[in-house]
Amino acid sequence: MSVRPDSSLLLTPLSSALKSLLGASLVVGAAGAMAQAAEAPAAPAKAAAAAATTSSGTALNKVTVQGKAERQKAGLGSRGGVGILGSQDAMDIPFSTLNYTEQLLRDQQSRTLADVLQNDASVRVMTAAQGFGEDFQIRGFAVPSGDVGFNGLYGLSSGNRMPAEIMERVEVLKGPAAMVNGMPPGGSVGGAINVIPKRAGDENLTRLTTSFASGEQLGVAFDVGRRFGDNKAWGVRINGSYRDGEASIDDGNARQRFASAALDYRGTQLRWSTDVFKQHENIRGFRSQPAFVAGLLKLPEAPDPSKNIYGSNALLAIDDEVVATRLEYDVSDRLTVWAGAGWRDSWSMQDFPTASTRADAQGNFRLIGAWYDAYFQTTSAEAGARARFDTAGIGHTISVGVSRLDQETGSFYLANPTSTSVPSNIYNPVEMPAVIGVRRPATLTSDTRLSGVAIADTLSFLNERLLVTVGVRDQTAELTAYPKTATNYYKKSAVSRLGGVVFKASDDISVYANYAEGLTRGGIAPATAVNANEAFAPYQSRQIEAGVKVDWGSFLTTANVYQVKKPNTINETVPADSQGRTVRYSFGGEQRNRGVELSAQGEIIRSVRWLASASFTDAKQTRTTNGLNQGKDATGVADKTASVGADWNVPDLPGLGINGRVIYTSSGWLDTANTLAVPAWTRADIGARYTTRIAGVPTVLRANIDNVFDRNYWLLSGTYATVATGRTVVLSASFDF
Repeated sequence: MSVRPDSSLLLTPLSSALKSLLGASLVVGAAGAMAQAAEAPAAPAKAAAAAATTSSGTALNKVTVQGKAERQKAGLGSRGGVGILGSQDAMDIPFSTLNYTEQLLRDQQSRTLADVLQNDASVRVMTAAQGFGEDFQIRGFAVPSGDVGFNGLYGLSSGNRMPAEIMERVEVLKGPAAMVNGMPPGGSVGGAINVIPKRAGDENLTRLTTSFASGEQLGVAFDVGRRFGDNKAWGVRINGSYRDGEASIDDGNARQRFASAALDYRGTQLRWSTDVFKQHENIRGFRSQPAFVAGLLKLPEAPDPSKNIYGSNALLAIDDEVVATRLEYDVSDRLTVWAGAGWRDSWSMQDFPTASTRADAQGNFRLIGAWYDAYFQTTSAEAGARARFDTAGIGHTISVGVSRLDQETGSFYLANPTSTSVPSNIYNPVEMPAVIGVRRPATLTSDTRLSGVAIADTLSFLNERLLVTVGVRDQTAELTAYPKTATNYYKKSAVSRLGGVVFKASDDISVYANYAEGLTRGGIAPATAVNANEAFAPYQSRQIEAGVKVDWGSFLTTANVYQVKKPNTINETVPADSQGRTVRYSFGGEQRNRGVELSAQGEIIRSVRWLASASFTDAKQTRTTNGLNQGKDATGVADKTASVGADWNVPDLPGLGINGRVIYTSSGWLDTANTLAVPAWTRADIGARYTTRIAGVPTVLRANIDNVFDRNYWLLSGTYATVATGRTVVLSASFDF
């Protein structure tokens, strides 16, 4: 069964929806302004300058849009996409953002998205290498890999891990982003992550890279880019990679295949791109996450990371196929329209070890074998328009847009009876018992439909010294679980709002503040509650934030404070009803995260480029079931994190670069009662590269060592703990022909 987008739903009459949101007068005014903008004569020079970026900030090539030119500081770009608001300079955005460049990814030998995101203290990777997938945390809230955007669209990135070979940029927006990006499928509120795929540059590229990683894993990758036609309007970028070998777990194996192709056109008014990629992973001995018995007061020491806690015969196979396209057209120099759409087909098969009893203080538990197979079929689309005009000396940039995501999921699960469990230990694991039964195809389990309509306006005053952004999105979430009954269907709507202010005290100093709301799909009260089958609308998380950004020329500093309040489910005790039920299910609980973030990036010391950041988070359970544990720290959140990296081009040795990084994460609680904590950890990474010519061929030799001191430690993964990856050596040689 496949999900197909309903165009009539995607294109729900925009005017009536906007009237209900903002009032008829605003809609009529916006429509009139867009009509006026459409009649304005085109300005080819400005249109050509804007040709490098899509409306959602997706780079089609070099970013040279109107306004400040793109600047890079220590591998971070100064421009990035902000959803419906388009591509903007960091100094003009009322948010804290990061824009990692392809050059940084190459110099750090990033292999997946997780390798990129650990550069900032506000972002933490919650899983280790060779695990089932990669999940993240921003400002103390989980962002699952399924909530990562691809080219501005949710639902198209791999739900397991995204390979770095496809990435030209990685954009991170901290804080709830439901208004600008729409509600993500997993409902994450800590921030938004968007992967921008590679595009062909103006210069021909033919690059071959060979690599070696710890565990005798060998790899090869190619990257080919060409532009052709008048003014090099057409571009093709093709990437592929293959890795195979033991990797990070003894007696295991990680085989990965990836291929992608991108075709794009950049004209004076029209920009268009299409991306196709396919990836396959086959992992034997994939890393698992153990759970521990209740009442444990101290976590056992982290075991050897080269041994899988659940044995080396755990198997994982993953396939992803994606097609995405995007088009943008300048009707005039004041009006731009855009549309994007994509499709993803994904499946996974696991020989999945399961603990029938949780691990105790000595690491003892009991193990059974299981199968877990799943598939996802997703279509995602958006369309919109942006108009620029002035009224009474006030500049306006009004954007309107609609979005739609349909996702069908299916699964098959079979586990051995607990009576067949075998004893094991995290320090001396046994192999997973063979599964007893018949493996059947995954069957339909759910249909999800997320649709939204949004409008936003950025007003500029005082010769663009003062920028005020207001916006609203009406979002509808619809879920059907199978087998379908009267109690497992859900359709609810909610509104998310945004208000942001940027005051530029000078060209180099911006003070900003925002109020932003996130949306997460609500639930249905269970049959055991007095309000059984009650469906709850998508619930809102609310953020307030203020900060200052200073561009010192060679480096950029940012300091901000924020507070995010996120509702949680609770089951409050109430008088028994006629059926003896004594709890009421609701979203009356709350987690409140407050924090301070500091960062500096760029050439702070001559010839040394720095990426330095620190985050201080106070995460509390502010409303809980019957007040139990109220006021205690939230689970899975470290209160102090820091990431400091430096890259030095050695002046007296041309071509030689040396880099290093230190990552620190303080302890955090695994349970709501705050009795069991994951200890703090510090990791050091080092690396070097040498640029030269071999037989006349431009060559870059790179060597990196992550976790150089081979520290054993636990990663904080929500209410679970994951054994972190041990020392990992990565060597590579890239040849540009």
